[in-house]
Amino acid sequence: MDTAANLNTEHSTPGKLLLVDDEENILRSLRRVLRRGEWEIETAPDAETALKLFDRFKPGVVISDFRMPGMNGVDFLARVKDLMPHAQRIMLTGQADQLAIEEAINRSEVFRFISKPWNDAQLLLTVKSAFEQHYLVTDNQRLAELTHQQNTDLRQLNADLEQRVQQRTLMLSRAKREWELSFDTIDNPLVVVSTDDLVIRRANRASAKVSKRDVLELNKGLRCHEFLFNRDTLCPGCPVSPTLKAPETLEIAHGPRTYVANVYPMDDEPIAVCHYRDVTDERALTKRMIESEKMIAIGNLAGGVAHEINNPLGGILAFSQLMKRDAGRTPQDLEALDLIEESAMRCKRIVESLLKFSRRSKVEDRRAFDLSKCVEDAAVLFRAQIKKHPRAKLELKMSTNALNVYGDPSQLGQVVLNLLHNGLQAFKDFEGTLTVETGLTKEGASFFRVTDTGSGIPEENLTRIFEPHFTTKPPGEGTGLGLSIAYRIVEDHGGHFDVKSTLDVGSVFEVQIPVQHGGGNP
Repeated sequence: MDTAANLNTEHSTPGKLLLVDDEENILRSLRRVLRRGEWEIETAPDAETALKLFDRFKPGVVISDFRMPGMNGVDFLARVKDLMPHAQRIMLTGQADQLAIEEAINRSEVFRFISKPWNDAQLLLTVKSAFEQHYLVTDNQRLAELTHQQNTDLRQLNADLEQRVQQRTLMLSRAKREWELSFDTIDNPLVVVSTDDLVIRRANRASAKVSKRDVLELNKGLRCHEFLFNRDTLCPGCPVSPTLKAPETLEIAHGPRTYVANVYPMDDEPIAVCHYRDVTDERALTKRMIESEKMIAIGNLAGGVAHEINNPLGGILAFSQLMKRDAGRTPQDLEALDLIEESAMRCKRIVESLLKFSRRSKVEDRRAFDLSKCVEDAAVLFRAQIKKHPRAKLELKMSTNALNVYGDPSQLGQVVLNLLHNGLQAFKDFEGTLTVETGLTKEGASFFRVTDTGSGIPEENLTRIFEPHFTTKPPGEGTGLGLSIAYRIVEDHGGHFDVKSTLDVGSVFEVQIPVQHGGGNP
């Protein structure tokens, strides 16, 4: 199958052919020859008639004679070129029309020339070639328009895609920034580590604060225990490993602080998120609350026991004194009664201490006062008492700021005196230094601190020093109620104790009291 047949096959309608000649015989001859091509053929006797057919017929190939009445073939084909640029134009010429041929080439861009008389086979081949050219030009134009439209659509799609990419990039940038801010806003240390080698991939600002390092040091390939805790070895019991599949919890001691680490593995990724929570203050507060509850229970019990003992003890004292007044008592009886009275008085003093331990201060005794002045007054009283121990020294470091608190100054002065007495008794041969300080904590609470250079308190006794009747002194030298009563007084003022002790170095007792703002009970 030839190219013309292929082109005709590709187009659903047959080609349209327009024949223009003023001689009827020539038109019939042309139609007879060209009927073999199965084209749709229209004829016109002159140019004007042919031009009227254009809007309706729209031919793909036009064959026109050169010499016609009215408009000649050159002018007519020039008009065809303007009306339908892709229509192929063929000129019929005689031997004497060479100048017309040149003009037609210049003005009408004629596709082919056919000389009269023509060869039928050559005519048919020329027309087939013209239709091929017409189809080719038409398809090229269609493809060019399609390409142009597709390029326009592609440019629009590219513009839309670029806009979407910019929007997505902005959204990702914003999401990344929000994630970073959220990550750094968390006030507990938070790190993302590789489960293969424990190298930190990311750490928040709280981690840098705890480790006292710059986050930029992470590019050195530091591992979590190296970055956070300056350790050369893994934290004991570290659960981070390639086999980590479920969340784990680990307790880590770092200097004086205690951290609870929660480790969360990431699904399908060799990464774990480690969250560290400082529980030191929380546990200290819990310990104080437990101690407070215990002291409340012991105080209630002590008060009840003291009241129960006080009545029969008063009777014993009264009867022993009456019996001593009876005449005729032997010296042995009087000596026995003196022992009974002395023992009863000792019991009475213990009962009074128990009552003082269980009793809270009266509201009318409370007022706003300067804690430094209260502590200084108590220290002055104690300085008079230690004159008989010349190797014992007392140093005062009072705050220059007013430490306004609310409470009973006499009771807090009693606490200071009790701590100073205990510190003095901790000295070996009553030789050492007692230091009393006042000031403000970082949290804004007022405090007074009593430091001694005595023998210190064994660690196993630190948790019991505030229990009533717990004492390490020899029998007869103390009731073990001094620190218990001091604890109750401090608790009654909304404060708390902080005790640190080292054997053969000394002890530090710090009492913190809330600062008074304005008048009245805080």
